[in-house]
Amino acid sequence: MLLIKLKNITPNKEVRLNVPSLILSSIGFGGILYGFSTAGDKGWDAVEVYGTILVGAIALTAFVIRQLRVDEPMLEFRIYRHPMFALASVISVVLSMAMFSGMILTPLYVQTIRGISPFESGLLMLPGAIVMGIMSPITGRLFDKFGARILAIIGLTITVITTYQLSKITFDTGYYTLMVIYTVRMLGISMVMMPVMTNGLNQLPMHENPHGTAMNSTLQQISGAIGSALLLTVMDKRTESAGEELYKEAMGSGNVPQSPDALAQFKMELGSQAMLDGIQFTFFISTLIAIVALILAFFIKRVTPPKSTEVTVETVEE
Repeated sequence: MLLIKLKNITPNKEVRLNVPSLILSSIGFGGILYGFSTAGDKGWDAVEVYGTILVGAIALTAFVIRQLRVDEPMLEFRIYRHPMFALASVISVVLSMAMFSGMILTPLYVQTIRGISPFESGLLMLPGAIVMGIMSPITGRLFDKFGARILAIIGLTITVITTYQLSKITFDTGYYTLMVIYTVRMLGISMVMMPVMTNGLNQLPMHENPHGTAMNSTLQQISGAIGSALLLTVMDKRTESAGEELYKEAMGSGNVPQSPDALAQFKMELGSQAMLDGIQFTFFISTLIAIVALILAFFIKRVTPPKSTEVTVETVEE
């Protein structure tokens, strides 16, 4: 058995676990995520929903205030004094919400509405994952040559167009048509994530880079989870309202069948139509979210990494 040992080239630093910060962050992020994820079932007026969101928001605020006051914070929020890093974080958060919506709604449409097997649903999404993997080194070279702004604008334009195309899917949308749209969408997203985050990290002094990486990872996971929960809530509410409207129209026109078998089939078709409407509407909302990221991309400025000598001077001044 071959064992490979990685040599540590950085100095070791003793780190203590900040228990109060850990508790506040768990309550803050957990409360907000739980509130958004249950809003679709309980409704926004339920105490369980707005109560947990309120508690989470208060805990998260206390967590941020504490991080700004302690010497060794879990998450260093002072790095947001750098404008390009702050802008990169906002774009990353917005794009994560749009990206995760496609990853959830697409298989939901394929399996639930179209009745396609999970295996074929996975095959439909496989080219998109492969494209993202292939584009990783290519995007890195393009970033070095052109910078983050051009790549972000092109990538987000592709994302906006393809997300809007997904909002127009119907019962008759072809399997391979959907595969192409989803794959091109992932191509656009792959042109944005790494360049924008790298450009933001380049503005940070070298000793703050680990804090920037940790912040980006945290925000990407949290925003993806909250964005998915929020958009699924939007889909559920839209599906419910669309189903009620379709049933009222059928009742008004006298098209509701009377026999039990025909009525059951009618309700199933009505439910599929309502869910399709909900998915279309949610993809449209996701398109608007991607447009926000596209607008922000025009404010990106190219940043070069600080030299080691500059980091030393800045560290001494602090």
